[in-house]
Amino acid sequence: MAIERFSSKVLRFYLPLCLYLVFLLFPFYWMFITTFKSNQELYNMKLNPFYIHSPTLSHVIELFTQTIFLRWMANTFFVAITATAISLAASLLAAYAIQRLRFKTSGPTGVAIFLSYLIPQTILFIPLAHVIFKLKLWDSLWSLVLTYPTFLIPFCTWLLMGYFKSIPKEMEECAMIDGASRIRIFRKIILPLCLPGVLSAGIFCFTLSWNEYLYALSFISSTAKKTVPIGLVTELVRGDVYHWGSLMAGALCASVPVALVYSLFVEHYVAGMTGALKE
Repeated sequence: MAIERFSSKVLRFYLPLCLYLVFLLFPFYWMFITTFKSNQELYNMKLNPFYIHSPTLSHVIELFTQTIFLRWMANTFFVAITATAISLAASLLAAYAIQRLRFKTSGPTGVAIFLSYLIPQTILFIPLAHVIFKLKLWDSLWSLVLTYPTFLIPFCTWLLMGYFKSIPKEMEECAMIDGASRIRIFRKIILPLCLPGVLSAGIFCFTLSWNEYLYALSFISSTAKKTVPIGLVTELVRGDVYHWGSLMAGALCASVPVALVYSLFVEHYVAGMTGALKE
């Protein structure tokens, strides 16, 4: 009986889990082996494509010496962190006002904010391009900082609204009886309690800002001001020649910060998502 239970657990749990892990990790493995393969090996179809026969660092050296990859990384960090901070600040205030102040149109306002997240970026691109041009921010990193919140704030507001709903109102009422203001209650009580939700929204904002492609491609033209997703594609794809080794090296290096953010805050991220969705 014990053997049968173990076999059943392996077939129903461990085997699907292993297959799922292979499915998730295979892109990273492919980026890794492509980074350290020579060009001759990359285009030799007779060799085993899942193994490195003659490892080389030429693609990594090419990435860091023949491109300004570190500058692209710095640009991406600046845009992602700044857009995340702006989006979180606006989302926290909007979610708290809708969920706690409960004015007449608070319900429809919350629904409208979430529905605005469903609008495709390709539709918003034309009016946003006109605004950026009028503000004279074309070919500037600030054009990305100001446009990214248009799709970050709606989802984060919806996420934080669900988390604020799970916090008992009695805690705020007791603080008000003791003379605390709304701002002090928000800083001293609400923010510490909703920290997992804030971290979840922050990870979401950072990830989307880090990987965003359409607006960065449209609003940035100077090589020195490009972000990583745009810089790799536009500078390492020359005509019909794809520098696969350097492309994969850049993609691998660019995926490390996001992977570190998730690994460091995964517990808070899961707690924030469950706190927002359980209501």
